[in-house]
Amino acid sequence: MQRIETSSPAITDASAKKQTGRTLKEWFKAIDDFGGMEKGRREMTGFLHGQDGIDEWWMTTLAVEYENARGIVEKDGKPKGYSPCASKTINAPMDKVFAAWSSAKAVERWFSKKVRWEFKPGGRFESAEGDCGEFLKVRENKDLKLTWETPNLAAGTTVEVQFHVKSADKTMVYVNHLRIQKREDADVLRASWGAALDKLKADLEAK
Repeated sequence: MQRIETSSPAITDASAKKQTGRTLKEWFKAIDDFGGMEKGRREMTGFLHGQDGIDEWWMTTLAVEYENARGIVEKDGKPKGYSPCASKTINAPMDKVFAAWSSAKAVERWFSKKVRWEFKPGGRFESAEGDCGEFLKVRENKDLKLTWETPNLAAGTTVEVQFHVKSADKTMVYVNHLRIQKREDADVLRASWGAALDKLKADLEAK
């Protein structure tokens, strides 16, 4: 997948104050008062969603930075981190959209050149850019799950892809890249997946 470089803001009290109206320390206290240590990520982001003047990505940033500051980790000892996502509604039927993920020939039209693509549980994939991994789940016209490795980016992470019927000739693709530990990596992956889905949409709608 082509990597789209981005410029990530520094996560500081000053940048948080500028973008959200409060410093990180002020947000952390507010989350503590809400019961963030016991509530968990879902309720924490729900609390942040109810506050005025915060966009969705800053809600995630505040939740991740709070967990990092409080030493909250998952069972594997690593923080939950960021889960950048991208979605695209494509004017094409489900079977056509799913087929665009199902073979090296199809994937090379929008994802990467010269791929290895063993589209089955346990199958491997590799791209010209160095992305590689293994398909953990392949359910036709439903969803995919795969491990993901990229040199110096998102090593040891997981990608989930979901396909949703919007109408007979319209399908939404939703990609979620899990457990990204740094905001700058998450920004790159969100932009890169977005650009890849733009290419997928353009390719399928041109046919």
